Amino acid sequence: MKTIFIAQDEVRDLLPMADCIDAVRRALTALGRDDAIQPLRPIMWLPEKVGALGMMPGYVGSIDTMGIKTVTVFPGNAGTDLDSHQGTVMLFDATNGRLKAVIDATEITAIRTAAVSAVATDVLARTDSSVLTILGAGVQGRSHASAIPLVRPITEVRVWSRTTASAERLAASLPDVTSVAVFDSVEDAVAGADIICTTSASAEPILRGDLLEPGMHINAVGSSVPFARELDSNAMARSRLFVDRRESTINESGDFLMARADGVIDADHIVAEIGELLNADHPGRESDDEITLFKSLGLAVEDIGAADLVYRNAIDAGRGVAIEFGGTRHD
Repeated sequence: MKTIFIAQDEVRDLLPMADCIDAVRRALTALGRDDAIQPLRPIMWLPEKVGALGMMPGYVGSIDTMGIKTVTVFPGNAGTDLDSHQGTVMLFDATNGRLKAVIDATEITAIRTAAVSAVATDVLARTDSSVLTILGAGVQGRSHASAIPLVRPITEVRVWSRTTASAERLAASLPDVTSVAVFDSVEDAVAGADIICTTSASAEPILRGDLLEPGMHINAVGSSVPFARELDSNAMARSRLFVDRRESTINESGDFLMARADGVIDADHIVAEIGELLNADHPGRESDDEITLFKSLGLAVEDIGAADLVYRNAIDAGRGVAIEFGGTRHD
C-alpha cells in the first residue's frame, strides 16, 4: 500500500468547513465516551521562546486511526508570507501501523480549530444568537467568521483587531448577505453581542469580565500556552467554563492558570468537557442568562478526525501524491 501526501492547497479543497464540523464533532464524541486516547502534548521551545515544536499524538477508536500532528508555532511570522502554524498530520492504520497519509497541518489547523468552536457554540450558545464578534483578524478570525454562521443564524458580524487594516481586510472578505462592521474598541465590539470569539495572538487580556453580559457565549481560542491569556481573571470567574479536555486545561491554558493563580477559580470551575455534552452526560447551558465560555486548546483527536476526512476525500477524488514510502518487511 502506498502513502498519500496531501499539500496545503489540496487540504483546503478536501476539507469543507461544514464537513469538518461533523468530523470533529464525532472525534469529540468518541473522546467523551472513552473511545479515544489523548495524551498531553510535549512542546519543545527554542531559546527566548521565539518558536516551538509541538508533538500531538492521539487515537480515535470510531475510525480506528492513530496519528500525530507535528506543528511549529512561530508568532513572529505575522505579517510575512509564512503562517504562524506549520507542520504535518500523519495518519497510521491502527491495525498494522502502516503510514497511510502525510497531510499539511497548516490548513487543517486553520479549519478544524474553528470547526471545534462551532461544535462548542452549537451545544452552548443560545439558539437565537445572531450577533457575532470576532476579536482578532488573522487566520483564525477568518475561519471563525466562516464557521459560526453554520451553527447559528448570524445576521451581524463585528470585527476588532489591534491593526485596523487587518480588521478591514477580514470584513471585506465576508459575504455581503451578512451585516459586517469594523470597530475601533473591544468595548464597542462586544456590547450587545451574543457570541464572542477571541482569536488574537495577544499575551495579555483583551476581553475583560466587566464587558460580559448575561446570555453571552465566548470561544477563547488564541492562547494555548501557560504564559499567555486573552481573558482576564474576572471574565474567567464570571463565566461557566467548558473545555475540550480537563487535563489539557489545567496543564496548558494560560487563561485558566493565571485566573487560578489570582485565586478567583480552581479546578472545580471547569463545568464539563464538550464531549460530555455531546454524549448527553451534562446539559451544558442551563439558562438564557448565564455566560458560557469554551476554552479551546486544540487536541490531536480533532486533527486526526479532520485529517481522516481529508484522506478519505482524497482517495475518492484521486487527489494527493501516492508514494511507496516504506514499511515493507525485508528478510
